[in-house]
Amino acid sequence: MIRISLVVPVYNEEEYLPALLDSVEKACEHFAFGPSLIEVIVVDNVSTDNTAKIAGRRGCLIVHEERRIIAAVRNTGARVAQGEILAFTDADNVIHHDTFNEIEKALSSSKIVGGSTGVRLERMSLGIASAYAIMVPMVWATGMDTGVIFCRKRDFWDIGGYNENFLFAEDVQFLWKLRNHGRIRGQRLVRIRKCKAITSTRKFDQFGEWHYICLIFKFFLSLIIPKYTLEGFARKYWYSDERQASKKTSEA
Repeated sequence: MIRISLVVPVYNEEEYLPALLDSVEKACEHFAFGPSLIEVIVVDNVSTDNTAKIAGRRGCLIVHEERRIIAAVRNTGARVAQGEILAFTDADNVIHHDTFNEIEKALSSSKIVGGSTGVRLERMSLGIASAYAIMVPMVWATGMDTGVIFCRKRDFWDIGGYNENFLFAEDVQFLWKLRNHGRIRGQRLVRIRKCKAITSTRKFDQFGEWHYICLIFKFFLSLIIPKYTLEGFARKYWYSDERQASKKTSEA
C-alpha cells in the first residue's frame, strides 16, 4: 500500500524537473519504510517540451490537466493519489533527502494536521533578501510556509482541496483552511525546518531582483479587490506561455 503520494504540477519544466526527481529518488531511498511506499505523480499542464517524457522515463505516474489553473492541476494529482498522505511540491524545487521520513514522523502525531518544509533560495541578493525578510514574520505568525506541503488525504478532501477559483496564492489559502480545520480538533500546522527544499530564483531572474516587493503588495490588494482586476497580472506572472521548450534537453 502506498503511504505517501508526492504531486508535482508541471508546465514546460524539462530544465528543472530532472534535479527535482534526482532529489526525490534520494528521499525515497532514505525512507524508513522503503521506496515502494512512495509514489510520484507528475501532473502535466499541457507542456510543449519534453517534460512528460522525462517524467515517464523516471518512473513517475503521469496524468494530464488541460485547465491552466494551478489549483486544478494540484487537485487532479490528488484525485489519482493512492497514498494516505499527500505531499505537493513545485518542479523547480530540490527536496531534502529526509523529507519523507520527517513528514511521516510529523503526521504520526495526532496533534499535527499537516504542514510544510519551507525553502532555501538557490542564490541571494539584496532585493531577494528584502523580500525574504518581509515574508519571514508572516511565516512565523501563521505557521504557513512553502516547499513541500503535506497533510493526510482525508483532511485534504474534507476541506475541499485547493480552491480552483484562485489563480494564485492557492497554497496560502489551502494552508489557512487546513490550519482552521485542525484547530477544531486541537491540531496545528508544523514547519519541518530541518528539511527545507532548495527553490529556484527564476522569477527574480525574469522579473527583477526587487519585483517581489510589488508582488506582495498586489497580493494584499487581492484580499479586498475582486479577483478579475488582478487576473491579467496573475496570467502574466504565473501562466505566461513565454516559458517555451528549454534548450537543455540532455534527458529528452
